Amino acid sequence: MADAVQERPASRPRGDLRTWLARLAAREDVQRWASALPFTRGRVRREGEALMDLVSGFVQSQALLALVELDVIGALMDGPRAPAALARAADVPEDRMAALLQAGAAMGLLHRRSDGRFAVRPRGAALVGVPGLVPMIRHHGAFYRDMADPVALLRGESETELAQVWPYVFGAREGLHPATARAYSDLMTQSQGLVAQDALRMVPLRGVRRLLDVGGGTGAFLRAAAARHPGLELALFDLPEVIDEARGQMSAAGLEARTRFHPGSFRDAPLPQGADAISLIRVLYDHEDATVRDLLAKAHAALPPGGTLVVAEPMSGGDRPDRATDIYFAFYTMAMRTGRVRSAARIAEMVAEAGFEEIRVPRAARPYVTGALSAVRRS
Repeated sequence: MADAVQERPASRPRGDLRTWLARLAAREDVQRWASALPFTRGRVRREGEALMDLVSGFVQSQALLALVELDVIGALMDGPRAPAALARAADVPEDRMAALLQAGAAMGLLHRRSDGRFAVRPRGAALVGVPGLVPMIRHHGAFYRDMADPVALLRGESETELAQVWPYVFGAREGLHPATARAYSDLMTQSQGLVAQDALRMVPLRGVRRLLDVGGGTGAFLRAAAARHPGLELALFDLPEVIDEARGQMSAAGLEARTRFHPGSFRDAPLPQGADAISLIRVLYDHEDATVRDLLAKAHAALPPGGTLVVAEPMSGGDRPDRATDIYFAFYTMAMRTGRVRSAARIAEMVAEAGFEEIRVPRAARPYVTGALSAVRRS
């Protein structure tokens, strides 16, 4: 009998404390009770508001698009205006323009004055002032349609528009339509200004003589690096159709003579040698693991001993999920049907597998803009 008692497995609670609390919070009677008590109703209200914010998120994104497409914030940059005046300019019924303005104020973009006119808040001004934000919002039409059936997207059952918008990620080279290359280049150029600023703060290029930017588009990162380091020699590697546009933009910036242009695809060619630093700015997250491993190996082969690798892109929060990268960028790459958002730890692991050492992951000031990582080839 004693042996039988000893062999009986110890009873275990059903789930941990978090699970128990979650089940408790899901009960209607508990919600009703908690919303009435002075010491819990504030938390219940905040949780309810947060849930409603999630539920209404898709409406907010579309109202934001309407504000952009109708240039409402741009019009208000000249001073406060009444709904009627904005309605006439936008050819929208006044009551509906008033509803849009009210939504803009609720999102913190606009301010409703006591006289009924609306003005721009700093957040709204930043929306039109930060490079790349407005083109990004306009570009969201395809992404929004791809997210219309998120279950089909997760199961890989849907053909996505973003996969057609960015065919380069599948290795498109010959026959890439110039308009497609131009659209990609324009969006990347406008959005990479902030990325370059943050990346160069996190990974200074002190001591670097020549920088090769792989997948560098029209050279936005190289131009930012050149501004900080006047003696830096520049090199750009990208698809031929992109290189054509890059020459013009580097020439306009007075940097064509300092820049070597290398047309090609890293999928089927080695990287050019001669640089002592290689940057991969928003490149890895566009591609699957096999392509990334191959690219990192080519970067290692192209660098001399002591050469530096720089990676900058949105990075998953890993064990501390991040709202921007683990929602927006994770599903964006899913809709592209290639690539993925990786944590800094995962990227560091892949970089180490390629043979790099002295891997550093500096703290990101704005993770929603970019994370960064640097590493050194020692042998």
